[in-house]
Amino acid sequence: MDIVAQLEQAVRTIPDFPRPGIQFKDITPILGDPVLLCQAVEALGAPYLDDEITKVIGIEARGFILGAMLAQFLGAGFVPVRKRGKLPYKIVAVEYELEYGADAIEMHVDAIEPHDRVLIHDDVIATGGTAAACYRLAQHSGAEVVGYSFLMELGFLQGRRVLKDGLRVHSVLMG
Repeated sequence: MDIVAQLEQAVRTIPDFPRPGIQFKDITPILGDPVLLCQAVEALGAPYLDDEITKVIGIEARGFILGAMLAQFLGAGFVPVRKRGKLPYKIVAVEYELEYGADAIEMHVDAIEPHDRVLIHDDVIATGGTAAACYRLAQHSGAEVVGYSFLMELGFLQGRRVLKDGLRVHSVLMG
């Protein structure tokens, strides 16, 4: 069985979580298996090995787990992007629309510099709003965003359509 099939088999679908009608994709079985975890990180990072990535942005909260490991795999630094009010230092923030309102994400103002080559990572891309907001956040610093990396893409929600045109979008699994 190839790695994609093994990873797909490990993902659990939890019905009606966190609210009725949502089919939550639980990646914790992958995180709990050291072999699958390493293979997932390699599958996420392989397309970017030659791109001289200097920073990986990880989106709160599950994007922190694989994002930090992805940064290590690529020899890059890690930048946590969090929801409003969670970071202790000076921040830059971007607001974005959700299907049920608005939200904001923040990062430390000095986390990314103009010379950085940035990869945006999250565990799952659904509607794409948070990843698109991360792109705008990275743009504040003048850095070059190289692409996006997701463990799983919920293709039926068409999240790719809101991401920056021309940037590579790599998803290991389709859900």
